[in-house]
Amino acid sequence: MSTPAERRRLAHALPPLADADDAAIERFIDAIWAEHGLSPATLEAYRRDLQGLARQRGSLAGIDRKALFDYLAMRTRAGYSPRSNARLLSSLRAYFGFCLRRGERADDPTALLQPPKQPRLLPKALSEAEIEALLAAPDVQAAVGLRDRAMLELMYACGLRVSELVGLPATALNLRQGVLRVMGKGSKERLVPLGEESRHWLQRWLVEARPAMLKALRDPSKAVALFVDGKGQPLSRQAFWVLVKRSAAAAGIDPKRISPHGLRHSFATHLLNHGADLRALQMLLGHASLSTTQIYTLVAREHLKSLHARHHPRA
Repeated sequence: MSTPAERRRLAHALPPLADADDAAIERFIDAIWAEHGLSPATLEAYRRDLQGLARQRGSLAGIDRKALFDYLAMRTRAGYSPRSNARLLSSLRAYFGFCLRRGERADDPTALLQPPKQPRLLPKALSEAEIEALLAAPDVQAAVGLRDRAMLELMYACGLRVSELVGLPATALNLRQGVLRVMGKGSKERLVPLGEESRHWLQRWLVEARPAMLKALRDPSKAVALFVDGKGQPLSRQAFWVLVKRSAAAAGIDPKRISPHGLRHSFATHLLNHGADLRALQMLLGHASLSTTQIYTLVAREHLKSLHARHHPRA
């Protein structure tokens, strides 16, 4: 099975994108953005999927069902996961359906293709004790540590996606009312309560550390991002990943057991374990469908079974 680095090298070795394919892809991207208001990350995923197919098969114009089947099979052999191939097929269905509606094709080559079966993976959540250790790991005597503590507290308190966290503007925060305005997938906005602990650390970050880190900017008053690095620039997703791994190691937690998204999973799991309503959890997480949220009921059920096995005298 190939590694992600090997797959990237393979992609770079493919021929450049033809002008006709590039123009067709951009027409499609513009159309779905206007119709559905998709996020830049989602649009980029569509673009990347279509460019990869066009480069691999030579052109998008003459692709038939067999060519798509062969392409998906090739990706499977190259080590792409069923989830990745299912997402690719979703992109292709959207594109070829668009071409069919515009009269640019007489058929839809994805019509009879079935998405690959995906294993049902339960979200991996930390225990409440591990979360407490993780949150306490940053050195809050330093400005960077104070920022790290505030970010971890906010991530766990609100169940944010990583992209939502690093993309927060300072204006999204209302400490007086104790709420955070979050722009989620599909540009859907939601309000999430902060909680006393996260409010405390956010207040300290805003007063004690953020102004000092913004001094590196020529005009600190124009800074938009809530969380910044030592140069006053918005923190990236990759930098937050490093932050989480560093804090996990300091807390004595195996870094392989945790990811930034794991804090969101822990938020949801712990709320359910303490009796939260599934509909309320759906709103807090920003899920479009309740079925997406229901996966956490399985996690909570496994937790209850584990408690029963450990403590019931006849377990």
